Amino acid sequence: MQQYSSLPEQNSQVDTTTSQLQAELWLERSLNQLQIRLNDCLFAVFTNVSQERTTETGIFQTVVNELDLILNGNRVAIAHFAVGIALFQPQDAVGKIYYISHSLLVGSQSLLPEVGLKKGRKLRLELQAEIKLKDLQDLETQQPPTAWRLTDAVGTIIGWLLMATLTPNSHSQTLTTSQVKLSPLLMAKAAEQCVKTLTQLKQLQSLQQKSQDLVISNQELKRTNQLKNQFLANTSHEIRTPLSSIIGFTHLLLAQGYDPTRERHREYLNIIQSSGKHLLALINDILDLSKIEANQLEVQWEKVDVPELCRNVLALIKEKASNKGLKLSLEIDSDVINLVADPLRLKQMLLNLLFNAVKFTSQGTVGLKVTRQDSCLHFLVWDTGVGISKENQTLLFHPYFQVSNSSASQNEGTGLGLTVTQKLAEIHGGSVKVESEADCGSHFTIILPLRPTSAVLSTDMEEDKEATSSKSLPITPSTSQEILLVEDDLPNAKLMQIHLSKLGYEVNCVKNPGEMWAALTQKQPAVILIDIFLPDANGLDLVQQLREKPEYQQIPIIAQTAMAMKGDREICLAAGCNEYISKPIDLSLLASLVAKYSQPS
Repeated sequence: MQQYSSLPEQNSQVDTTTSQLQAELWLERSLNQLQIRLNDCLFAVFTNVSQERTTETGIFQTVVNELDLILNGNRVAIAHFAVGIALFQPQDAVGKIYYISHSLLVGSQSLLPEVGLKKGRKLRLELQAEIKLKDLQDLETQQPPTAWRLTDAVGTIIGWLLMATLTPNSHSQTLTTSQVKLSPLLMAKAAEQCVKTLTQLKQLQSLQQKSQDLVISNQELKRTNQLKNQFLANTSHEIRTPLSSIIGFTHLLLAQGYDPTRERHREYLNIIQSSGKHLLALINDILDLSKIEANQLEVQWEKVDVPELCRNVLALIKEKASNKGLKLSLEIDSDVINLVADPLRLKQMLLNLLFNAVKFTSQGTVGLKVTRQDSCLHFLVWDTGVGISKENQTLLFHPYFQVSNSSASQNEGTGLGLTVTQKLAEIHGGSVKVESEADCGSHFTIILPLRPTSAVLSTDMEEDKEATSSKSLPITPSTSQEILLVEDDLPNAKLMQIHLSKLGYEVNCVKNPGEMWAALTQKQPAVILIDIFLPDANGLDLVQQLREKPEYQQIPIIAQTAMAMKGDREICLAAGCNEYISKPIDLSLLASLVAKYSQPS
């Protein structure tokens, strides 16, 4: 009987199992190594070590380089692989190879690996080599495949991972048969790792951007707080300066035993009045700036007679310039006649610049020149004063900034004039520019369009005005000279009572709604002056209640209030008031309004 030994067969099985295990370990080690390299790319997002690695391009290049190292080992010729990624362009159904390993970049053109296509065609793996979509799809279905699709989370094609063999030569080394069999699995797993890493990269970049946005937001918040603190500090200083004069000289005049001469008495009162006006100017500038920043500044567009407005503006600074011995100059081109603007705001802009020019000029001339250039008017305010350094010019339009100057009083001006002027010019669709040199005078130019795009001057608007005025309450002047003043602030009430009494009116002051209704039962006044903010009621509600009663519907009502924001006048008129006057009270305006409604026509 013939016997056969089974040892060779057993050895063959053992060798096969060992080779398979080695191949599986090679696969796992290769994938781990690739994942380590990809993790390094993700880590670089936080460390900013390499910007090249923290992009999609960096991920793709890392994949092809690492796979090239893994598959280009001491194996047979078929293991001398090169890998690339072809990105499909849907518009022409042709892909291109955009990423190849570094070894291919420095290798010989004749040794570039090739991918076998249908009908014996070959695709050489080189940069910018084109490949059709149907060829890519064919490579995916080959056995074994030589192309692996890269898709994102929603299935959109990112590209393909390609593998091709280099023609073996005497120096080539091969993979084991088991490793060759696992190579397609290696490529498929590598494609998954690549896509997963790209997804993580986008998530990390998104988180990083949010973190940067948060840092910027915190920086902006910090800057806002700093500006707020600076604003409060500057405002406190600016307000306390005139208040010190007002309180100090008032205390001096009231001091027991102090009896100044008539001239000294008048001097102190002039200081108090001047400080009060300075304080009011500061508050108005702050309110203007606040209203501009909040987009609440009310602009009244009108056709402005430019020559007349300029002459009026120069007349307002004539005394101040004369006191310093300065000459005034006005030049207006003959073709300058009208423009559409808010005349009050235009006058405010010019006065701000002219007062500054007078303030910083000790001798010489201050001038205003108006020219037309294309569709704009240029208002040039110039002087022969101390000029402004280049360094200070960059800060001129910052709130509260003031150029130090020995010829100007330190408490003269608010430091907000130029800021407000610039913003008013921008509201008019224009701008402000400055040219100056130290000790050579200054030139400030306001450039305004002849008709701003935001200006509305139409027949419809005029009709709206007429319609609104026609709905206003009728004016019924009275022969009575009695005025009912509803005011809870005693100093303000006393001021208006004294002034109106000097003009011949009989003023009955009440502090609250109860006293008002009681006074009305005794005698019907010619005019009711009512404060809007009262301790026990809203003045506007009282006005509406008065208008609901027939016996009080014809009495003229004037709102005198600290409400001075955009729309406050309209709110008062809509409630039933005939007129509106803001505090601090302009006594001459108050007198003219009372006369208008109390005197018979």
